[in-house]
Amino acid sequence: MSQPDAIIIGTGVIGAAVAFEMAKAGWKTLSLDRNAQVGHGSTAGSCAIIRMHYSTFDGTAFAWEGYHYWRDWAEYLGLPDDANLAQFRETGCLVMKTDANGMLDKHMKNSADLDCPFEEWSPEKIVDRLPVYSLDSFTPPKRMDDPDFGQPNGRKMQGGVFWPQAGYVTDPALSAQNLMDAAKQHGAEVRTGAEVVEVLAEDGRVAGVKLASGEEIRAKVVVNVAGPGSAIINKLADVLDDMTIETRPLRQEVVHVPAPEGFDFEHQGTIVSDSDIALYCRPEHGNHILIGSEDPECDAHQWCEDDVHYNHDFTDQWTTQAMRYAQRVPSLGIPSKTRGVVDLYDASTDWIPIYDKSSLQGFYMACGTSGNQYKNAPIAGKMMTALIEYCEGGVDHDAQPLQFELPYIKHAIDVGFYSRKRPINEESSFSVLG
Repeated sequence: MSQPDAIIIGTGVIGAAVAFEMAKAGWKTLSLDRNAQVGHGSTAGSCAIIRMHYSTFDGTAFAWEGYHYWRDWAEYLGLPDDANLAQFRETGCLVMKTDANGMLDKHMKNSADLDCPFEEWSPEKIVDRLPVYSLDSFTPPKRMDDPDFGQPNGRKMQGGVFWPQAGYVTDPALSAQNLMDAAKQHGAEVRTGAEVVEVLAEDGRVAGVKLASGEEIRAKVVVNVAGPGSAIINKLADVLDDMTIETRPLRQEVVHVPAPEGFDFEHQGTIVSDSDIALYCRPEHGNHILIGSEDPECDAHQWCEDDVHYNHDFTDQWTTQAMRYAQRVPSLGIPSKTRGVVDLYDASTDWIPIYDKSSLQGFYMACGTSGNQYKNAPIAGKMMTALIEYCEGGVDHDAQPLQFELPYIKHAIDVGFYSRKRPINEESSFSVLG
């Protein structure tokens, strides 16, 4: 293989999107992944939810832009008509109004300012749409060993906000493979089973990578999109010193349970984010419900030393999530056999990703993305390509951050928002909600 212009480490959904967008822009890219298949890292375990609501304006703008690529997935990719594409199911997303999210005032203002459609739902409307739901309030969220677990606090839920265009992607690993196939049409190359063990540098600039096999591959640009392995790659590149934001692998469990008898949650249900019980859920095929934690204080964070050695088995966290959801859906049957996903997030200090250059010239980062950036992969790929071209063109992004126009919604964002050197963003939810 001839020498690439850029090496992209990671073939998850964002790594594959970076490869696609860079290849379209004329870069000769080589994507490397130690997994045997594209999209088989943390992307494969993603809940693949496409939503628009964020507590920050920039987060909302980015996600609203991102939606349009999933809506027009086939057109965006430009693959042959017979290609097997991941499907985007537009179910809508209901977010319960709670004190924890400020009754969604900020979220509604952000959406209104960006012309992103939403509806306010009364408690009656919620029960009409989700007749299996009980609107008792249980906050603060608790674990099962709490003596007050399952006891309503005497208050009722006050309604919610529904974003009708939200949804989910049926096969997240396939979506990464779609992106990589689209990238290959523009000359991108990919190698799986290739583990990076060293980041090469010469004269203060990145020079390529060394693989576990001993092979060295030279390139003037290296992009770290290694997901939960990103912290290790940043360490190999020796770029941690000027970063105020760090990333590290966080273990997560996602619960799969059958929908209550008599209700077709797969076709009549919706995505629900419910900070009263600190859970989100979405429909899953086979009339199942997939349930994840929104990281309340009672659910201890399970940080991992690395992205290989962690407990792959379910723990009592699975049962806690299932039981907390049963507070909202009293007719939920909880099976004795645990099903679902145990996987890792690549979580940043403030749960907002790093899309940035680094202190090593030519070494770029798209990391700290897990849990809430899957939806943004296509636009993240576009923005990273623009950022790399901006910096390689000689501009100091730290001093003069790139102003990037989001093509669909025609709104410019300051890419410095995603800086590795930013102060920790106090507007963040400090959770999977971003």
